[in-house]
Amino acid sequence: MESIYIAGIAMTQFGRHLERSLQDLALEALQGALADARARRCDIEAVFYAGITNGHLQGQLSIPGQVMCSKIGIEGVPIYNVENACASGSTAVHLAVQSLRSGATDVVLALGAEKMNVPDKSRALALFETGWDVSTAEENYATLVKMGEGIVVPPGSESDRPYSKFMAIYAAMCRWHMKTYGTTQRQIAAVCAKNHQHSVHNPYSQFRKTFTIEEVLTAPPITYPITLPMCAPLSDGAAAAILCTEAGLKRIGADPKRCVRIAASVIRSFTLRGLDEPHKHVSLLAARQAYEIAGLGPQDMHVAEVHDASAMGEIIQSENLGLAPLGEGGICAEQGDFTLGGRIPINTSGGLESKGHPLGATGIGQLYELTTQLRGEAGARQVHGARHAIQENGGGLQGVEEAAVAIHILSR
Repeated sequence: MESIYIAGIAMTQFGRHLERSLQDLALEALQGALADARARRCDIEAVFYAGITNGHLQGQLSIPGQVMCSKIGIEGVPIYNVENACASGSTAVHLAVQSLRSGATDVVLALGAEKMNVPDKSRALALFETGWDVSTAEENYATLVKMGEGIVVPPGSESDRPYSKFMAIYAAMCRWHMKTYGTTQRQIAAVCAKNHQHSVHNPYSQFRKTFTIEEVLTAPPITYPITLPMCAPLSDGAAAAILCTEAGLKRIGADPKRCVRIAASVIRSFTLRGLDEPHKHVSLLAARQAYEIAGLGPQDMHVAEVHDASAMGEIIQSENLGLAPLGEGGICAEQGDFTLGGRIPINTSGGLESKGHPLGATGIGQLYELTTQLRGEAGARQVHGARHAIQENGGGLQGVEEAAVAIHILSR
């Protein structure tokens, strides 16, 4: 297959940008990616736009990409609107790769932008309950929370504040892992504390405050074993990537020393597997496929960004990516394997729980971090000698797992 490269990539700071418009955020990301690639708007031959909250929260249905691109100076090229729940940004990148490999294009843009902080917070939280089969919502919920049965919930560990039903589902996934493998709340808190410590060195992170493990454990509860710092916040932000073939790189005059190769790009969807079949998890199967395409394995990875909408997500996905043995992700986290300076640093950006989670921009933001790492430009959070990196970004729920998962492997 022809080699595909990230020639330029950029992101805004993720956070609560109440004073900024969606257009303003998207424009900042686009301009940053163009400058990074040494490209111009007229070089772009197609756009893949991920903005899944635009319709729900801004009222822009049907053609959000076309409307956004017209406002930021891109017209006349194919514009594709991409919606794949929280994996939308990564899916936009995957489709951009397919366009380049088909020979239809040489230079394309993947752009994700969201403005999730609106006056009525309940509208934003309600978005998460559209990421499954809404015709069987109550049945879905009952099936998923049942995973958490068998764990005694300590008194005072449940919030009386309203949160998305997905938080109860995340907690049930935690409890299933706890009763199946012996994972502890302290191990989950170790992931959270580590990611918040990483975030201090990331100027694009929504939160840049350190937490100790004890502070995470004693923070306001959401639903056992999840506490507030373990959860990704509502975020505004944008991220953009300019992807090229080798011919495209030459045409725009990109600096080859700063271009990062996409060694594998994989999208997979759920299967109706059983809880007793973790070896069939969609992320695990997608990761195996990506490793085969790249000709690499988990042992070759130097840094990873994984989807931690709650801290437990990092433990589960570290196992699915083969970065920890099945059932031992919590042990590896607690002993420092995933920390900067450890065996395989994970979420050097701070992860979603610190950096933020503006849905359509999230996956491209993860790829920004990994590209920065492979270029050796991550400063105090740099993984020294990093040459290969893996990203996992999941979205929605079907059955007992993510409805969609994206895996990318990047190489220098």
